[in-house]
Amino acid sequence: MLVLSMVAVACGSPDSSDLIRLTDNPGLDDAPAWSPDGTRIAFHSDEDGGPLGVYVMDADGSNLTNLTNNPASDAFPTWSPDGTRIAFTSNRDGTLEVYVMDADGGNLTNLTNNPEGDVWPAWSPDGTRIAFISMRDGTPGLYVMDADGGNITNLTEYPGEGSPAWSPDGTRIAFTSGDEEVYVMDADGFNPINLTNNPASDGFPAWSPDGTRIAFTSNRDRTDSVDFDVYVMDADGTNPINLTNHPSFDGAPEWSPDGTRIAFTSRRDGNEEVYVMGADG
Repeated sequence: MLVLSMVAVACGSPDSSDLIRLTDNPGLDDAPAWSPDGTRIAFHSDEDGGPLGVYVMDADGSNLTNLTNNPASDAFPTWSPDGTRIAFTSNRDGTLEVYVMDADGGNLTNLTNNPEGDVWPAWSPDGTRIAFISMRDGTPGLYVMDADGGNITNLTEYPGEGSPAWSPDGTRIAFTSGDEEVYVMDADGFNPINLTNNPASDGFPAWSPDGTRIAFTSNRDRTDSVDFDVYVMDADGTNPINLTNHPSFDGAPEWSPDGTRIAFTSRRDGNEEVYVMGADG
């Protein structure tokens, strides 16, 4: 299953000159997230041969830094809109929780403090709230809390949600449903709409900075395979286009702040690495 496999880890030419591999690690580099100013990319990696850690690098792949340096697993980083903090998932206290730290790795704080799993944080565009996925009611659901961990609210009634993503104007949240479709709903949880409506696995939505398009991961062109591609569609679910068209796994897309590039994870060189391509593939 697409969602579960990413938690466990976690139309264009694939040979385009715009395609650049940013990492070169024999292990796993995954879940890239651009800083708001577009100069850096955070991601999770086992670069040092141990559990996953949250790393940051310049947008050209240089100046790699491990921000967490912890024997636990730290994953799925996301930047605050002002670029000063990074939220992420960690099991350092024994269960999966949502943490936040300064962008240099300092001032670590556990925001969720719950015995059940809390994962996949996503900042609201105004920086006041964080959406996340939690098992606290028995099945995975999409929750939102204040940026300091207060006022936790369950927004969905559907089991199996994952990978929330706020629209740039903060009025909507896209997410992956339990049946592996990309949905969008109002930021208060009302009016859920299935955008993909496809028998294949679709997930990991990412809004373009102007809010007109959503990139996502799908295997709709290779349903007999565990490999996926990065697609983009209009924000209403129309006009899906395969951007990567490669026989290996490509997924977890993330738009650059200026909308000209998309960072993603690919297994095309034999293991998961962070790549970047033009927004047209």
